[in-house]
Order: sequence, then C-alpha cells, then structure tokens
Amino acid sequence: MDARFWYSDRRGGRFTYYGLALLLLWVFPVSAQSYPTKPVRIVVALGAGGGVDTTARILAQKLTDTWGRQVVVDDRPGAGGTIATEIVARSAPDGYVLLIHSMGFAITPSIYKLKYDAINDFAPVTLLVDAAQVLVVNPSLPLHSVKELISFAKERPNELSWSSSGKGSPQHLALELLKMATDIKIVHVQYSGTLAGMNDLISNRVQVSVAGVVPTKPLLKSGRLRGLAVTGTKRSSAIPQLPTMVEAGVPNYALDSWYGMFAPAGTPKSIIARLQTVIATIYSKPDIRAQMLELGCDTVALPSDEFSKIVKSDVAKWAYVIGQSNATLEK
Repeated sequence: MDARFWYSDRRGGRFTYYGLALLLLWVFPVSAQSYPTKPVRIVVALGAGGGVDTTARILAQKLTDTWGRQVVVDDRPGAGGTIATEIVARSAPDGYVLLIHSMGFAITPSIYKLKYDAINDFAPVTLLVDAAQVLVVNPSLPLHSVKELISFAKERPNELSWSSSGKGSPQHLALELLKMATDIKIVHVQYSGTLAGMNDLISNRVQVSVAGVVPTKPLLKSGRLRGLAVTGTKRSSAIPQLPTMVEAGVPNYALDSWYGMFAPAGTPKSIIARLQTVIATIYSKPDIRAQMLELGCDTVALPSDEFSKIVKSDVAKWAYVIGQSNATLEK
C-alpha cells in the first residue's frame, strides 16, 4: 500500500476522453504484468534464524525462482520490530521494498511511541502463515489440562510463575489474556529473551509459559515439558493432538500468532494482488507446505482485504489488553 503505454486522440489539439479511458485501462494491468523489473527487497522485522526470518528466506528463494528476479532478505531486528517497520513505511510505494513481520506488528502501536502509523502507513499484502504457540508447564506439576492449571492457580494464588521475554511480548500477553478470562493470579517473570525463560522453565525455576512449536516439540517429546493447549483459534497441524484454549475450557481465548507481508501505503493494488496471487501459488505446493509445517507454521496466504481486517482487529484487541493489564514497555 508506470504506465508503459500512452494513447491519445488529438482533435483540435485536445486530449479526448477516449484517449484517457484507454490510458486508464492500460495503466493498472501493465504495472502488474511487468512487475518486478528489478530486485525486490524483503525487510524482516525479527532476527536471523528465527521463524519469521526463515519463512522470509524460503519465500524469497521461491519468488526469485518464479520471477527470475532477485528477491533479497534484509534482517533489521530491534525495538520490537519497529526499526524494520519504519524503514518500509518510509520506502517508495512501488512494490520493491516489502516487510515481513509477526503479530508483533499489531502489538507495538500500544507499546512504543512510533514514527509511523501501523494502519495508515501500510498496505497489508497477505497473511503468510499461522505460527502456533503452545501453553506449556514443567512436568513436575501435577497438571495435565488447562482446567487443572486454572484450578491449581486459583487454589494457590501467586504460587505459579510465568516466563516471558518482557512486558508486551506475545508470551506476556498470553498470560494477561488468561488472567482476564479466568481471574487467576500467576506471577509474571521477565527475561532478556525467550531462550533464557525456556531454560528456567525446564529447570522448574518458573512453571508455565507459551512458546513456538519448533523449540517446544522436542521438549514435549523428551518429557522435559508438558503441552496443555495451543493458543490460537484452531488446532495446529504440527501438533494436532493438543486442543485449542477454547476446546480446553477457556471461552473466547485466542492468541493467533501469525507472520504477514506488508507494503508501503499507496502501493498499486495491482501489485498487491500480483504478490498475493504468486505467494498463494507457491504455498499451494505440497513440498512448501511440508517445509513450513516443520517450522510449526500452517500456510495461509489470505487476500489483502481479509488480512487487513485481521490487522485492524488485532491492533484494537491488543490495545485493549495492554491498557487493561498495564503491560507497558519499561524504559
């Protein structure tokens, strides 16, 4: 969020409506058909090696193969992804600089003082994948379901601790949503990163958290952690045995973790549509779906208008949750 042809019928030195109509018919289809004519840069909001970066690199290679034009990945992590997001917000709206971000895109407007507008400065291209998050506990706890966790926490307020990578992180907001839905009391413990919190969870220094499928799956298999549910609105194909939080007995609970692609506002709709179409085609391939499933991601490739509704809804949702929970960023 170039014209190639110009037709005019000059009569008496004036450009006619007929010529203008033909121009308008040419402009939009041709801009999409000719795009891209040079390398495309995908700016990634989170660090190298993570799920967002890996998703971007798989997609970039497939786009390069499809178009015969180089698609490069530029990791710009930091400040909750706002560094990368601002770069793209200030880029030309021509489809040659794109952003891939996580659901953090919808959280940061309520956490940071931004130099961009998350709604008005971007054109959502497509929701790429659903990236499942798993509610996990240390197996020393006698808990095998979400209902048992809730009962335990109500009987022993503030006895359990929950790790996160900081105030306003998806892990923290998962806790706040659970507290709001069930009126339980669990101590929030902040870490400098997800890995440190996970290590303390395994060591039973903290007892509860949420984490992505990729780091969690081997720990569940080895018995070092116990999975209770996934946080999204539907089960994950990567771990289908785990129920959703709603299925596990927490009505209206949903923390859908997603990765999506954005373009600067003003990018021609024809280019947005072309991007979404080619990505949907790539994601229809069984080998790509299998590759993404290994990352704990279900491929989606939603159209732009549907993704835009999700982004607006999530921005409003997390603003409410953060406001209610005082989950503000500590400077």
